[in-house]
Amino acid sequence: MISTIHDLVLHPDSRPGLLDAIKVEIEPLPTGGLCLIFQLSGDLTHLRLPEDRPASRADDLWRHTCCEAFIRTAGASTYREFNFSPSSQWQAYAFTAYRAGGLLEPAADPNIEWMMSSKQLRLLATLQAADLPPGPRWQVGLSAVIESSDGDLGYWALRHPPGKPDFHHPDSFAVELELT
Repeated sequence: MISTIHDLVLHPDSRPGLLDAIKVEIEPLPTGGLCLIFQLSGDLTHLRLPEDRPASRADDLWRHTCCEAFIRTAGASTYREFNFSPSSQWQAYAFTAYRAGGLLEPAADPNIEWMMSSKQLRLLATLQAADLPPGPRWQVGLSAVIESSDGDLGYWALRHPPGKPDFHHPDSFAVELELT
């Protein structure tokens, strides 16, 4: 299967300047799992990162620097949301409709690795096949919440619907992924 790279864009109401770009590589795995590589570029000296923690589930990761993936079977109203923090914490949700749902249970611990230099942060997250929606074709939304050292949040996504940032909006599922 072939990996693809996608650019995220900053929401128009977010303050520019902290990052130059966020790119996300999507790589379907032969096991049926999925590898996501988020690459944040820019002057990261003003990026606020959460403290390292043991890999575990945690809520409200999106209140700080966090990378996210939203995945649904093509054409479905049900979807999954995955949050990955540079702290190594994560969360997974299952939704039956727009914002209607709760925790994905059970969910396997995703493998989360991250590396940082002064100009780049790379976060790699690997999801297991059992946690992903069924079907040969997916629609994917990719996003990131970026916290600056002064606590300001910037919202990045493949596509932003009109209004305030809303990563759950159906228009945010902007990548079609053929799994066969």
